[in-house]
Amino acid sequence: MSQVPRSGGASAAEVFDAVGARYEEVFADVPGQLEALDWLTGRLRPGARVLDVGSGTGRPAAETLVRAGLAVTGIDVSAEMVRLARRRVPGADFQQADVRAYRAPEGGYDAVCAFFPLLMMDQPEVEESLSAMASWVAPGGAFAMATVPGDVRNLDIEWMGHRVTVSSLAAADQLRVLEDAGLEVVHHRTALYRPHGADAEPEPHLYVHAHRPG
Repeated sequence: MSQVPRSGGASAAEVFDAVGARYEEVFADVPGQLEALDWLTGRLRPGARVLDVGSGTGRPAAETLVRAGLAVTGIDVSAEMVRLARRRVPGADFQQADVRAYRAPEGGYDAVCAFFPLLMMDQPEVEESLSAMASWVAPGGAFAMATVPGDVRNLDIEWMGHRVTVSSLAAADQLRVLEDAGLEVVHHRTALYRPHGADAEPEPHLYVHAHRPG
């Protein structure tokens, strides 16, 4: 997630440093995310290079991908999340990095996954980051993402005890950006998910599976 504060909300780095392992508990067992991971592991050969953007604590994404024999790099803006992920999933390489400034290695990755990493930035940055992530998928490679869709720009909300400023794109615009970047969308759906916790409200999640033609 972005580390640029907007209209009074805390930065993503600050929020996720504070939230730490609680995120893993509140957003455990998200069905659409688990389905996306099954789709990725089912189409990638052992040793394939995967980038996990917004890797968080390393669970479930990086852990699942490593167990499938894949070479996983995770990036996250939060130093605390990177620390937790390195302990939980020692078989992956985790780096503290902002997706907007990240530069993929030559040749890109066999797959890129991104589960909710773009919400704490402005709309133009969401679009630019989504396009960049798509560009890192090598020919024949795969892309899986999840986000909270909506034509929302710099909305202040309360999230897990923190005031944050969020932006997103409507579902159709998310798909357009990926297709403009050369990916073919093979599956997308929106579903409601209720995070764990007494005060949690259901939220819409957009899931997208795509690939770059070989």
